[in-house]
Amino acid sequence: MEQKPTSRIHLREFKAISHAISTYEDLTVLNQHLVEGICSSFHIKACSIFLYDDRENQLFRVTSCGLSEEYLRKGPIIVDDNKNREALSGEVVFYQDLRNDGRVLFPEAAMAEGILSMLSVPIKYHDHVLGLLKMYHSDHWILHEDDLDVFCVLAAHLGLRIEHTGLRNFFEMVKTAAASLPLRMMQGLGV
Repeated sequence: MEQKPTSRIHLREFKAISHAISTYEDLTVLNQHLVEGICSSFHIKACSIFLYDDRENQLFRVTSCGLSEEYLRKGPIIVDDNKNREALSGEVVFYQDLRNDGRVLFPEAAMAEGILSMLSVPIKYHDHVLGLLKMYHSDHWILHEDDLDVFCVLAAHLGLRIEHTGLRNFFEMVKTAAASLPLRMMQGLGV
């Protein structure tokens, strides 16, 4: 008999994580609290946030919870590889059983880490993929559709927050640079 998926996500946890995404000022602290909150609230083994560097064409893990140092030392993920191309397709990728999935980059490392299933959700801003939110499960994960929707919404919120923080940082740099201009150059600029 086929096992039915059960939802692991409750409104209280979803609201708490959504509130954190919209109110934290420090993106580094937010990211760390986000992966910790996802692991504890949704009872999964581990969670990581990767950001995509389009200049380097690589995904870099910026924070994680629940993974060993050895597993984390695998380094950046180069997106040129066909296995990684789907990661930035903008679509959710679910690996129900890492032991039998040819798309997995490091299956032996995942097995040694105790990871059996993985969900990769794109962090997007409009149509641009900024990174990935990856959830790792030590059991054969039968993903409930509601849980998938919640993870997609959280990743979209995070994408908006990352974009907002980047723009804010850029404007602060411009403001600082403009403030250091000689006064004669500031005339007529309305600054």
